[in-house]
Amino acid sequence: MRERPRFRGFHPEAFRFFRRLARSNHKPWFDRNRALYEEHVAGALKGLFEALAPRMLALDPGFEVSGKTGRNFSRINRDIRFARDKSPYRRNLYLYFIPRGAESDTRLYVGLSAEGVTCGYAARNGRDSALTRLLKPRRAKNPAALDRVIQRLRRRYEMYWHATERGKWKKYLGAPKSDRDWKRCRSFVVRRKFPPGRRTLRTPAFARAAEKIFRELFPLYAFTAIEGPTGERALHRTSIM
Repeated sequence: MRERPRFRGFHPEAFRFFRRLARSNHKPWFDRNRALYEEHVAGALKGLFEALAPRMLALDPGFEVSGKTGRNFSRINRDIRFARDKSPYRRNLYLYFIPRGAESDTRLYVGLSAEGVTCGYAARNGRDSALTRLLKPRRAKNPAALDRVIQRLRRRYEMYWHATERGKWKKYLGAPKSDRDWKRCRSFVVRRKFPPGRRTLRTPAFARAAEKIFRELFPLYAFTAIEGPTGERALHRTSIM
Protein backbone atom coordinates (compact mmCIF):
# COMPACT_ATOMS: atom_id res chain seq x y z
CA MET A 1 0.00 0.00 0.00
CA ARG A 2 1.15 3.51 -0.74
CA GLU A 3 2.13 5.41 2.39
CA ARG A 4 -0.01 8.42 3.15
CA PRO A 5 1.90 11.72 3.29
CA ARG A 6 2.56 13.11 6.75
CA PHE A 7 2.31 16.80 7.46
CA ARG A 8 5.57 18.16 8.87
CA GLY A 9 4.83 21.83 8.29
CA PHE A 10 5.50 24.16 5.36
CA HIS A 11 9.15 24.30 4.35
CA PRO A 12 10.54 27.72 3.32
CA GLU A 13 11.01 26.21 -0.15
CA ALA A 14 7.22 26.26 -0.59
CA PHE A 15 7.10 30.06 -0.42
CA ARG A 16 10.31 30.39 -2.43
CA PHE A 17 8.75 28.23 -5.16
CA PHE A 18 5.88 30.69 -5.65
CA ARG A 19 8.17 33.71 -5.59
CA ARG A 20 10.28 32.18 -8.33
CA LEU A 21 7.19 31.06 -10.27
CA ALA A 22 6.06 34.69 -10.42
CA ARG A 23 9.26 35.49 -12.34
CA SER A 24 9.36 32.34 -14.50
CA ASN A 25 5.78 31.32 -15.17
CA HIS A 26 6.34 28.90 -18.06
CA LYS A 27 6.40 25.14 -18.55
CA PRO A 28 10.18 24.60 -18.92
CA TRP A 29 10.81 26.23 -15.53
CA PHE A 30 7.95 24.34 -13.89
CA ASP A 31 9.18 21.03 -15.28
CA ARG A 32 12.66 21.68 -13.88
CA ASN A 33 11.15 22.42 -10.47
CA ARG A 34 8.39 19.81 -10.46
CA ALA A 35 10.06 17.68 -7.78
CA LEU A 36 10.25 20.69 -5.45
CA TYR A 37 6.58 21.46 -6.14
CA GLU A 38 5.51 17.87 -5.49
CA GLU A 39 7.39 17.70 -2.19
CA HIS A 40 7.02 21.11 -0.58
CA VAL A 41 3.84 22.56 -2.16
CA ALA A 42 1.39 19.85 -3.26
CA GLY A 43 2.95 17.31 -0.92
CA ALA A 44 2.67 19.56 2.11
CA LEU A 45 -1.00 20.30 1.40
CA LYS A 46 -1.72 16.60 0.90
CA GLY A 47 -0.10 15.86 4.23
CA LEU A 48 -2.19 18.57 5.86
CA PHE A 49 -5.31 17.11 4.26
CA GLU A 50 -4.52 13.68 5.74
CA ALA A 51 -4.09 15.26 9.18
CA LEU A 52 -7.30 17.29 8.95
CA ALA A 53 -9.71 14.92 7.19
CA PRO A 54 -10.62 12.73 10.24
CA ARG A 55 -11.08 15.84 12.37
CA MET A 56 -13.31 17.45 9.76
CA LEU A 57 -15.47 14.33 9.54
CA ALA A 58 -15.86 14.41 13.31
CA LEU A 59 -17.05 18.01 12.92
CA ASP A 60 -19.46 17.08 10.11
CA PRO A 61 -19.72 13.66 8.39
CA GLY A 62 -21.01 15.46 5.30
CA PHE A 63 -17.65 16.92 4.31
CA GLU A 64 -16.01 15.83 1.06
CA VAL A 65 -12.81 13.90 1.86
CA SER A 66 -12.04 12.08 -1.40
CA GLY A 67 -8.72 13.90 -1.66
CA LYS A 68 -9.27 14.57 -5.36
CA THR A 69 -8.21 17.63 -7.32
CA GLY A 70 -11.31 19.73 -7.84
CA ARG A 71 -12.93 18.29 -4.71
CA ASN A 72 -10.34 18.93 -1.99
CA PHE A 73 -7.52 20.60 -3.93
CA SER A 74 -7.35 23.41 -6.44
CA ARG A 75 -5.44 23.07 -9.71
CA ILE A 76 -2.06 24.70 -10.23
CA ASN A 77 -2.69 24.81 -14.00
CA ARG A 78 -4.72 27.76 -15.24
CA ASP A 79 -7.36 27.53 -17.97
CA ILE A 80 -5.91 30.08 -20.38
CA ARG A 81 -8.33 29.54 -23.28
CA PHE A 82 -10.40 32.64 -22.52
CA ALA A 83 -8.07 34.48 -20.12
CA ARG A 84 -6.17 37.65 -20.88
CA ASP A 85 -3.30 36.44 -18.72
CA LYS A 86 -1.78 33.52 -20.64
CA SER A 87 0.64 32.44 -17.91
CA PRO A 88 0.04 28.70 -17.50
CA TYR A 89 0.29 28.34 -13.70
CA ARG A 90 -1.56 29.85 -10.76
CA ARG A 91 0.43 31.61 -8.07
CA ASN A 92 -1.31 29.77 -5.23
CA LEU A 93 -2.68 26.37 -4.30
CA TYR A 94 -5.65 25.57 -2.07
CA LEU A 95 -6.82 22.77 0.18
CA TYR A 96 -10.52 23.02 0.94
CA PHE A 97 -13.51 21.23 2.45
CA ILE A 98 -16.97 21.41 0.84
CA PRO A 99 -20.19 19.37 1.14
CA ARG A 100 -19.81 15.85 -0.22
CA GLY A 101 -21.25 15.34 -3.69
CA ALA A 102 -22.16 19.00 -4.17
CA GLU A 103 -20.83 21.73 -6.39
CA SER A 104 -20.24 24.42 -3.82
CA ASP A 105 -18.73 27.89 -3.83
CA THR A 106 -18.71 27.87 -0.02
CA ARG A 107 -15.75 26.27 1.71
CA LEU A 108 -13.34 26.10 4.61
CA TYR A 109 -9.88 26.40 3.13
CA VAL A 110 -6.11 26.67 3.52
CA GLY A 111 -4.31 28.67 0.83
CA LEU A 112 -0.57 28.58 0.11
CA SER A 113 1.25 31.32 -1.83
CA ALA A 114 4.44 33.39 -1.80
CA GLU A 115 2.83 35.71 0.78
CA GLY A 116 2.33 32.89 3.28
CA VAL A 117 -0.69 30.82 4.32
CA THR A 118 -4.31 31.89 4.71
CA CYS A 119 -6.88 29.81 6.55
CA GLY A 120 -10.58 30.51 6.76
CA TYR A 121 -14.05 30.55 5.19
CA ALA A 122 -15.05 31.76 1.74
CA ALA A 123 -18.42 32.01 0.00
CA ARG A 124 -18.81 33.25 -3.55
CA ASN A 125 -21.69 33.74 -5.95
CA GLY A 126 -21.82 31.20 -8.72
CA ARG A 127 -24.47 29.30 -10.62
CA ASP A 128 -27.09 28.31 -8.01
CA SER A 129 -24.63 29.36 -5.29
CA ALA A 130 -25.25 28.67 -1.60
CA LEU A 131 -24.49 32.31 -0.85
CA THR A 132 -27.61 33.34 -2.78
CA ARG A 133 -29.73 30.26 -2.18
CA LEU A 134 -29.08 29.69 1.56
CA LEU A 135 -27.15 32.43 3.36
CA LYS A 136 -29.01 35.49 2.08
CA PRO A 137 -32.57 34.23 2.71
CA ARG A 138 -31.58 32.74 6.07
CA ARG A 139 -29.96 36.00 7.05
CA ALA A 140 -33.12 37.88 6.01
CA LYS A 141 -35.14 35.74 8.46
CA ASN A 142 -32.76 36.15 11.39
CA PRO A 143 -30.25 38.97 10.81
CA ALA A 144 -29.47 39.42 14.51
CA ALA A 145 -28.05 35.91 14.96
CA LEU A 146 -25.70 36.25 11.99
CA ASP A 147 -24.67 39.76 13.01
CA ARG A 148 -23.77 38.57 16.53
CA VAL A 149 -21.61 35.75 15.19
CA ILE A 150 -19.86 38.05 12.72
CA GLN A 151 -19.23 40.60 15.46
CA ARG A 152 -17.60 37.91 17.61
CA LEU A 153 -15.45 36.63 14.75
CA ARG A 154 -14.40 40.15 13.76
CA ARG A 155 -12.25 40.37 16.90
CA ARG A 156 -9.99 37.55 15.70
CA TYR A 157 -10.29 37.41 11.91
CA GLU A 158 -9.84 39.55 8.84
CA MET A 159 -13.05 39.97 6.82
CA TYR A 160 -13.88 41.38 3.42
CA TRP A 161 -16.57 41.13 0.76
CA HIS A 162 -17.05 41.99 -2.90
CA ALA A 163 -19.80 43.61 -4.95
CA THR A 164 -19.90 44.35 -8.66
CA GLU A 165 -19.95 47.93 -9.86
CA ARG A 166 -20.10 48.71 -13.58
CA GLY A 167 -19.19 45.12 -14.35
CA LYS A 168 -16.10 45.08 -12.12
CA TRP A 169 -15.55 43.56 -8.69
CA LYS A 170 -15.04 46.02 -5.83
CA LYS A 171 -13.62 44.97 -2.47
CA TYR A 172 -14.99 46.23 0.87
CA LEU A 173 -13.29 45.66 4.20
CA GLY A 174 -15.25 44.06 7.02
CA ALA A 175 -18.58 42.27 6.63
CA PRO A 176 -21.72 43.44 4.82
CA LYS A 177 -23.75 45.55 7.25
CA SER A 178 -27.08 46.56 5.77
CA ASP A 179 -29.76 44.69 3.85
CA ARG A 180 -28.55 46.51 0.75
CA ASP A 181 -24.96 45.33 1.35
CA TRP A 182 -26.05 41.71 1.65
CA LYS A 183 -28.15 41.98 -1.48
CA ARG A 184 -25.12 43.30 -3.41
CA CYS A 185 -22.66 40.84 -1.84
CA ARG A 186 -21.02 38.53 -4.39
CA SER A 187 -18.39 37.03 -2.07
CA PHE A 188 -17.62 36.98 1.64
CA VAL A 189 -14.30 35.92 3.18
CA VAL A 190 -13.33 35.43 6.82
CA ARG A 191 -9.70 34.45 7.28
CA ARG A 192 -6.49 34.51 9.27
CA LYS A 193 -3.15 35.18 7.60
CA PHE A 194 0.14 33.55 8.53
CA PRO A 195 3.23 35.24 7.01
CA PRO A 196 6.01 32.95 5.69
CA GLY A 197 8.21 33.57 8.71
CA ARG A 198 5.61 32.44 11.27
CA ARG A 199 7.17 29.60 13.27
CA THR A 200 3.89 27.68 13.54
CA LEU A 201 3.87 27.11 9.78
CA ARG A 202 7.09 25.12 9.89
CA THR A 203 5.81 22.46 12.28
CA PRO A 204 3.03 19.85 12.42
CA ALA A 205 1.35 22.12 15.00
CA PHE A 206 -0.16 24.15 12.16
CA ALA A 207 -2.66 21.32 11.59
CA ARG A 208 -4.06 21.95 15.08
CA ALA A 209 -4.16 25.70 14.42
CA ALA A 210 -6.12 25.11 11.19
CA GLU A 211 -8.51 22.74 12.95
CA LYS A 212 -9.21 25.36 15.63
CA ILE A 213 -9.96 27.97 12.97
CA PHE A 214 -12.29 25.60 11.13
CA ARG A 215 -14.14 24.80 14.36
CA GLU A 216 -14.66 28.49 15.07
CA LEU A 217 -15.86 29.17 11.53
CA PHE A 218 -17.96 26.01 11.12
CA PRO A 219 -21.29 27.59 12.23
CA LEU A 220 -20.89 30.25 9.54
CA TYR A 221 -20.00 27.58 6.97
CA ALA A 222 -22.98 25.42 7.97
CA PHE A 223 -25.36 28.39 7.82
CA THR A 224 -24.17 29.02 4.25
CA ALA A 225 -23.60 25.53 2.87
CA ILE A 226 -25.66 22.86 4.67
CA GLU A 227 -29.22 22.27 3.50
CA GLY A 228 -32.18 21.84 5.82
CA PRO A 229 -32.69 22.40 9.56
CA THR A 230 -29.07 21.59 10.45
CA GLY A 231 -27.83 24.56 8.48
CA GLU A 232 -30.64 26.82 9.65
CA ARG A 233 -29.88 26.07 13.31
CA ALA A 234 -26.11 26.35 12.91
CA LEU A 235 -25.80 29.85 14.35
CA HIS A 236 -28.24 29.43 17.22
CA ARG A 237 -25.96 28.00 19.90
CA THR A 238 -23.07 30.25 18.87
CA SER A 239 -25.20 33.40 18.81
CA ILE A 240 -26.54 32.96 22.35
CA MET A 241 -23.20 32.09 23.97
